[in-house]
Amino acid sequence: MKPYLVLLHSFRRLSAFGRDVENVLKCGGDVVHFDVVDNHYVPNLTFGPAVCKTLRDYGITAPIDVHLMVKPVDRIIPDFAKAGASYITFHPEASEHIDRTRQLIRDNGCKSGLVFNPATPLSYLDYVMDKVDIILLMSVNPGSGGQSFIPATLEKLKQARKRIDESGLDIRLEVDGGVKVSNNAKSLAPVRICSLPVRRFLINRTIKSH
Repeated sequence: MKPYLVLLHSFRRLSAFGRDVENVLKCGGDVVHFDVVDNHYVPNLTFGPAVCKTLRDYGITAPIDVHLMVKPVDRIIPDFAKAGASYITFHPEASEHIDRTRQLIRDNGCKSGLVFNPATPLSYLDYVMDKVDIILLMSVNPGSGGQSFIPATLEKLKQARKRIDESGLDIRLEVDGGVKVSNNAKSLAPVRICSLPVRRFLINRTIKSH
């Protein structure tokens, strides 16, 4: 399991943004993960493609994984792809045509993935399993931080891992929300998660040390 950087930056020092992300990547992260919310599909409001472009313009070359919690989702996909996204994932509930949205992501040069809320069934994968690069399971309800890990996610992760192994496909399995080394690491290890979130504490620690 590798850590990835979840973007939770205050932007009070936008000029130092690229440097802060670079410092966190030096701590061992391998992917920059953007949580993009629109105050429509889920509560709260974060940022748009311009922030992604800021990282690329600074010189960040690590993969950028953009998790879109927006509805409708298709309109903003080309903008994030142009801004430098490597992966773009979306929620099936946010798309009128899942396969069309997935194809739009790939047509714009990015890898695609589906994100599953805690109550969203994995059956959405039945007819697109061979067309996704990432499966991300939310272990909290999306839209706000500080929530506790939902234990039922563990069984869902096992089911997702089984689907991936039986397919023989190279698909990343990720989990996000309330994950802590102290209470989840041993439970998640057998499921072979590709990425775990490294959140605000690492960013703040890195900023304060430079």
